[in-house]
Amino acid sequence: MPRPGTVRPAGRGDEGGAAGGPFPPHVLREYAFLADGERGALVGPRGDICWLCVPQWDSEAVFASLIGGTGGYAITPKARYVWGGHYEPGTLIWRSTWITPEGPVQCQEALAYPGEPRRAVLLRRIIGLASPARVMVTLDLRARFGRSGVRDLHCDRHGCWTGRAGRLYLRWSGAGRAMRVSTERRGAVLRGRLSVPRGAEHDLVLEISDEPLPAELPDPVERWQATRANWARAVSPLDHVIASRDATHACAVLTGMTSAAGGMVAAATTSLPERAEAGRNYDYRYAWIRDQCYAGQAAASAGVAPLLDSAERFVAARLLADGPGLAPAYTVTGAPVPDQQRLSLPGYPGGFDLVGNWVNRQFQLDAFGEALLLFASAARVGRLTDDGRRAAEVAAQAVARRWPEKDAGIWEVDPQEWTHSRLICAAGLREAARTLAPGRLAAQWSALADTIVADTAARATHPAGRWQRSSQDQGLDGALLLAPVRGAVPADDPRTVATLDAYAAELTEDGYAYRFRHDDRPLGEAEGAFLLCGFVLALAYHQQGREVEAHRWFERNRAACGPPALFAEEYDVTQRQLRGNLPQAFVHALLLECAARLAAPWQDG
Repeated sequence: MPRPGTVRPAGRGDEGGAAGGPFPPHVLREYAFLADGERGALVGPRGDICWLCVPQWDSEAVFASLIGGTGGYAITPKARYVWGGHYEPGTLIWRSTWITPEGPVQCQEALAYPGEPRRAVLLRRIIGLASPARVMVTLDLRARFGRSGVRDLHCDRHGCWTGRAGRLYLRWSGAGRAMRVSTERRGAVLRGRLSVPRGAEHDLVLEISDEPLPAELPDPVERWQATRANWARAVSPLDHVIASRDATHACAVLTGMTSAAGGMVAAATTSLPERAEAGRNYDYRYAWIRDQCYAGQAAASAGVAPLLDSAERFVAARLLADGPGLAPAYTVTGAPVPDQQRLSLPGYPGGFDLVGNWVNRQFQLDAFGEALLLFASAARVGRLTDDGRRAAEVAAQAVARRWPEKDAGIWEVDPQEWTHSRLICAAGLREAARTLAPGRLAAQWSALADTIVADTAARATHPAGRWQRSSQDQGLDGALLLAPVRGAVPADDPRTVATLDAYAAELTEDGYAYRFRHDDRPLGEAEGAFLLCGFVLALAYHQQGREVEAHRWFERNRAACGPPALFAEEYDVTQRQLRGNLPQAFVHALLLECAARLAAPWQDG
């Protein structure tokens, strides 16, 4: 095995480099994402891990510099460099690669997969390629979003550092006794220089837990081997779809965002603004029912059983527990989402910091329809469980009871009789009646779907013959394209064609799609292009048999990412930048579904 590198204390002036100083934010397109199902980290181009919450997705951050907090964990070349990187196929193992005057330097990064519920194990391996790798290393761990630094720091005779930060336990192995300790106002910081000979490797393993750590140190070689093997079992190459590499990567991202309990977070981060200084900052570190249904339906289309099973299991459990009181979102363990509150941090530039989400006070009717569509998808491929079947009946009963009510809708705005919410419920009833309901129940569900569509048509058909957003709002909306795609109304219904043509004419520009028109400003000034809508538009054209348009929209929108091929919610077309929390699960889900469905002629369901 290649020999490890050597660690030396940081020298005078080393703190002024990228690794030793503060961790300023990057544009979002430059961040890579590590995840193990229970938590996720963002890695910047300087090798700086600027975001990680432990022990769970919605816990307090130990590295919070992304939103203006203190703390980070950086491995950065000592010499001048330019940055690049890539994922190992079908995994969230990232390889940062820096080109320096001394030769290339590489660092492999991963959270040990699958993750443990209480302990994060962060693996970093520095590799000397054609020349020695000289890097600066900084560990500045601060619990509670930066409020609690490291205390009781100790290095044993084997060069393993241990300490406490808030209520967390940490252990850092492979760093060596020669790391220099800086005692700062809020805790201790470890710094050093690492030199790895040509052809050698050096492993650093950071463990963080909310309970005492096991006595035995993790073996980095075994952990790397297990992580690669577990990713290979979890994510298979999707050779039967178009854009196979991107589709497989989207599958890996969704897998990494899905916990062992079945819940999938909507995004790994909080507070990243959708628009600078616009006040649209949200915490997405929770499991939205709608988003998980999107992921499950995409997984069914692509033949990815583990993702489908997790979605079916999680959504069924929530419905069986809460029935017609189903919340729009939960923690990944099924607990209520906490109330929204501010932190005392500067926030990501252009935004402000917060945790929690006011979605916990909303009613979103379409969640019941999406759940029915999910269960129908599971039934079609033989993956529906007995709990899923019972939950489908609960969802149908909830639709029968609550469909006339006003709701917050897909975009979580003021309660109205949103057309999308009602039609998605009709679509779910139709698909569930077709795939999983016995005769009389199927007839009841189909009749209820007819009633909902007829009532909605009477209230929300625009004078131009298309669907409008609600009975009160005559505008267009990208969500309206989902109704025929999901089967609420036929593809050749005049309202389907009229809505598609009007939307493409009025709410798209330069190959990108927008949700709805906020006001009289140009589309791109009100908000970024909404990548979910771009992929839905590709599906809508595919359903119409307009394959050139379908593939054009798919290709345009799948390019709206940075080098790590991660998607945020919105895309600033003018600046070609990502906006909002990262990575956004439902965008990856719709990319995956498009890749699967555009590979063959359209099939309903």
